[in-house]
Amino acid sequence: MALDTNVQAWLLAQLGESTPTADLETRYARLGTARAVALEVLRGRLAALIQQPASVNVSGAVAVTFTENIKALERQIALLETGEPPAPDDPPGTGDDDTVTLGVFHLRERARR
Repeated sequence: MALDTNVQAWLLAQLGESTPTADLETRYARLGTARAVALEVLRGRLAALIQQPASVNVSGAVAVTFTENIKALERQIALLETGEPPAPDDPPGTGDDDTVTLGVFHLRERARR
């Protein structure tokens, strides 16, 4: 399977422009879908971040924390797992057309006269 320009643009938008295109092509040939490639790359980045200390603090000099980066990656992975944003090579019928959304209404009693 070849990586076309639409899929490549979508992947770079999800993963960042600095992601090597050759790596994306190899993964796409192996996995077959852009969504699977994006999820694999993001899960790898998340695993790398989790293996490192979540924060580094040098008293009076610098303090760095990666917890927000970890949370952002987890949110992005969760969105991709639910099908958002749609990928150019997603199979037809996986969009919003056949999605059913249920909501909850919270009712409040009003004062009677």
